[in-house]
This record gives sequence, structure tokens and C-alpha cells, in this order.
Amino acid sequence: MSLADTDATTSSSRATPGDTFESFDPGSGEVVGTYPVVGVAEVAAAVERARRAAQWWRDQGAEGRSRVLKKWRSHLVNHADDLIDVVHAETGKPQGDAQLELVLAVEHLAWATKHAPKVMKRRSVFPGLLMSNMAATLEYQPLGVVGVIGPWNYPVFTPMGSIAYALAAGNAVVFKPSEYTPGVGRWLADSFAAVCGRPVLQTVTGFGATGAALVDAQVDKIAFTGSAATGRKIMAAAAAHLTPVLMECGGKDAMLVDADADIDAAADAATWGGMSNAGQTCAGVERIYVHGDVYDSFVDRVVAKASDVSAGSGEDDQIGPITMPSQVDVIRRHVADALDRGGRAVLGGLDAVGDSVVGPTVMVDVPDDALAMTDETFGPTLVITKVGSMDEAIERANDSSYGLGATVFSKARGAELAARIRSGMTSINSVISFAGIAALPFGGIGESGFGRIHGEDGIREFTRTKAVARQRFAAPVALTSFDRTKKTDELVAKAIKLLHGRG
Repeated sequence: MSLADTDATTSSSRATPGDTFESFDPGSGEVVGTYPVVGVAEVAAAVERARRAAQWWRDQGAEGRSRVLKKWRSHLVNHADDLIDVVHAETGKPQGDAQLELVLAVEHLAWATKHAPKVMKRRSVFPGLLMSNMAATLEYQPLGVVGVIGPWNYPVFTPMGSIAYALAAGNAVVFKPSEYTPGVGRWLADSFAAVCGRPVLQTVTGFGATGAALVDAQVDKIAFTGSAATGRKIMAAAAAHLTPVLMECGGKDAMLVDADADIDAAADAATWGGMSNAGQTCAGVERIYVHGDVYDSFVDRVVAKASDVSAGSGEDDQIGPITMPSQVDVIRRHVADALDRGGRAVLGGLDAVGDSVVGPTVMVDVPDDALAMTDETFGPTLVITKVGSMDEAIERANDSSYGLGATVFSKARGAELAARIRSGMTSINSVISFAGIAALPFGGIGESGFGRIHGEDGIREFTRTKAVARQRFAAPVALTSFDRTKKTDELVAKAIKLLHGRG
């Protein structure tokens, strides 16, 4: 998922007090807000405030945190129109899509609030026969301060996957939003401040250098969403302090359509999965492998569906402009490369790539080594490929450095095919549905990153594991003592053979 790939390791010492930058409507180019460029000292001060607030937040306990988070959830819902307007202004996406993003974020906040106490609660574990005189317990404790570096494509839903779960787990958060959506980041922090009098959630605005300062501020974890290239820089910088990181670095997600699939449903899912949010979705559909028996009918249906998708900044348009201007050049380059290599545009093509708006594009006969097949395009484009079998589809889908999400349409073999795809998540007979299910973890492998947000794994991602062993009574045989005798060693050897010696 392409973050604004400014150099995240560049020093922010160039920022001086009073420096500002502007955010723009990507459709009209109009200025929609002015925000401070936060420098090293200011970031450090924010982290120090968060450090003190984190102790207070932890001391509230699960019940106290739950009260605040429920108030925040209510505030988000009751002021949804204001936030939707900010998202629409800064990203250009239709207001209905901005609303969907907020709804999903609220659902995840509710789930994290409800389940964090149970996930983190101290519980007993069996100590084993050899240590049967001990009581063993396991619990999960807050890390302290979590730094979140968020993207521009889903500026509410995606960072909230880290923010909500980190807060529910008892951490304070310092959030650095994309420079393309600083207003959304500011709005989220202000809304939390409206229900909590402590700086438990703060936003620092700026460019890559501000993010670099946050990484260098010795927070207890960094949760990053953006490109793999920027992710590597963040990991390298975080290594200086052994700061753990969570990386969500995008994908080149594949969709498989079997011969027995519901073709109408599959075509509808492919069109939405590849073109909603103007294709600017990390787990969106980019490559489609279709069984030869249904290939022609599937292509026809996708073209028919996509032809009705309107792109622009009007109230009735279904997809908006490309949020980050430089991404238009990436889309144009991918389409041109595919066509130059023998691919055909059955809808759209180079003529569909405008200055800020990109119309739906469907391509076929694109070779596997084309950019549109190997690199993240992040635009409203689909590449459809005919395969002779689902075994071939699996092999080609897995031939990618990415491994975020995937989609399978099959009536009989959905679960089997999904299990064979190299990805962190897969939807069967639906598209991107795993992102909306709060109980399911979200994340990938390979170039798509590592670590998980959402679900129980997403809560534990922002905790440290605490293991405790307590002696209940003295062991009849002392093993961890210099008083141990040769006879004791002989007894232990016999016991081990009895317990584990049989194959």
C-alpha cells in the first residue's frame, strides 16, 4: 500500500517552529487545510507526554479504559458527518465510501474494546509433570507508547486497526498520518481528546522526516502501513533502538475463478475489489486467474460491470480521483508496459489515465513478467488471465513476492483452494470480507510485511507477554539446587524415559 513515500529516515531537524504545509483536494487541487510540520523536539515532547499518559491509561484498568473507548465510539458515530467530509476532501473518495470506512473502523473499535480484557487476562497454564509443584500463569501487559504511521488511501480504517487495538490493550498512541491526509489524523486525535482529558492519543503532522523522528523517539513499538521500500527504511532506523515494528506493506492480490463459480457474483466482486476506492486498496484485487471453461463469459461480465463505473469528483461518481499525484504516473507506466508486451485493453487503457482521474481499465493477455502482474499498481485496473486448471491458477497466483490477501470463487473447492494460496488472508465467494470481520487478524507475508492487526492477534500485537512461575510446595526431588545428588540424577533419567522414551 503506497504511503507518501517521502524518505522516512531523513532528519526532521530542518523543520523550524512555524513551518507549515497544506493538504489539497486531489480532484480540484484546492487547499483544504494547513498543518504544522512537526520537528524532532516536538515529536520527542509528544512521546514524553504519551509516556506519562500511558501510565495513567494503564492504571484505569480494563473497566476504566472501556468507559472512555465507548464514549469515543459514540463521539465518532455522532459526529460522523464531520469526519466523512474531511476524508472526502482530502482523499477525493465518494462520501459513501468514506462512511463505509468509518463504519468498519467503529466496528473494530467496539470489538477491541469488548475483547481486550479477556484476551489480556491472567490465566493458568499447565506446568507439566516435571514441574508439577509449580503454578504457572500467563498474561499480556501494555507495551507503553505505540507510534502509528498511517496511509492516505484509508486514512481512518487502516490506522484505526492499530490505534483502536493499541488503546484497548492499554497503550498510549502517537499517530503520524500521511501528509496527504493530515486533517483526518488531527480530527481523530481531537475527537479522542473530547472524551478523555489526557494525551493518550496524539497526532503529529508532517512529512517523512516527522515519521523518522517518531521512529527515533524510542517508542515501544512502531506500526507502519505503506510501501515495502519505506518499510525497510523504518525497520533499519528502528533497529538502532531495538524498537519492534509491525509492517503492512501492500499487496498484488490474486483472485481465482473456478469452472463451477457463480460467474455473475465473481464478476461483481472482481469489479468492486479491483476498482472501489479507485483501486487504491492494499488488499484489493489486481490479478485474476480464470478457468478456461468460463473465461470468456467472465471477461464479458467484468467489462459490462466496469463500463458502468463512473470516475470523477462529481456527487454521482462511484470512484474518485487518485489521491497521491505521483501514483498516476505509476498506473500509466504499468498500463503502457502491459500493452507494449502484447497485452490488450478490453476496457479503458492509456486513454483512461488522466491527470488526476483514472477510469476503469481491464486488460487481458498480459505476460507474467509485466509490471501490471508483478508490482502493485494501486489504480482501478484489472488483469484477467486464462488458465487450464486451478492447479495452474494456484501456481501463478503464488508466484509473487507479495502475500497479503486473496479471493477464491468456487462452489465445490473454495476451502481447498484458499488453503493453498500463499497469503495472510483469503475470502471465499466474497471479496475483502476478511477486513470487515473484527475477530480475524489482518496482515501478510513476504513483501506484504509481517505482524497482525485486528482480532485477538491484533490485541496481543500491542502487548508484552508476562510469564510467572510460583512454587506451590517444595519439590520432593530438588533439581535446581547444588544439593542435587547423583541418586537424584538417576531418578530423573528414569522418569524421563518413562515419560518420553516410548516412540
